[in-house]
Amino acid sequence: MVGVVTTAQERLISRNGAISFYSKAPLENIEAKTETAVSALDKKTGQIEFSVLIKSFGFEKALMQEHFNENYLESDKFPKSIFKGKIDDINKVEFDKDGKYMVAVTGQLSIHGETKSITAPATIIIQNGTPTANAEFNISLTDYKISIPSLAKDKISNSVKIVVSLRYENQVQQNQSK
Repeated sequence: MVGVVTTAQERLISRNGAISFYSKAPLENIEAKTETAVSALDKKTGQIEFSVLIKSFGFEKALMQEHFNENYLESDKFPKSIFKGKIDDINKVEFDKDGKYMVAVTGQLSIHGETKSITAPATIIIQNGTPTANAEFNISLTDYKISIPSLAKDKISNSVKIVVSLRYENQVQQNQSK
């Protein structure tokens, strides 16, 4: 994570965030999940970043996972997906009070060597002092220059639903800058 300098009380981290994606297709739905996303959130400014290794996504079928990594996402060439952005209305969230807070997140999502602006509704849930951030949004494969071979065009949808769930904890070290 780059450029975020805060104290431990302001910065939250997540080391095992869950990210899944789902694409409804005529012949076979495509879905995968990882629980290895890392994230940092500055409670004061709303700055948020997360990254995930593409190869960490698990599929029900090994052949799908192989095609995903080799043919579609080219994970050796583009090993990570990264989001850098901001919770637009962070002042709505009372981090010291249990509750459910509806917010909007705006930023840059990088996948497959392409970066696009996205804005998505998100929910921050504070339970027993522990915040969890959840968001759901759709992307277009063509926006990220992910090619679908002509033989698979009728089998794979261009639209992919992404679900992000990040459980945060206070950062241990003071004044850390990476």
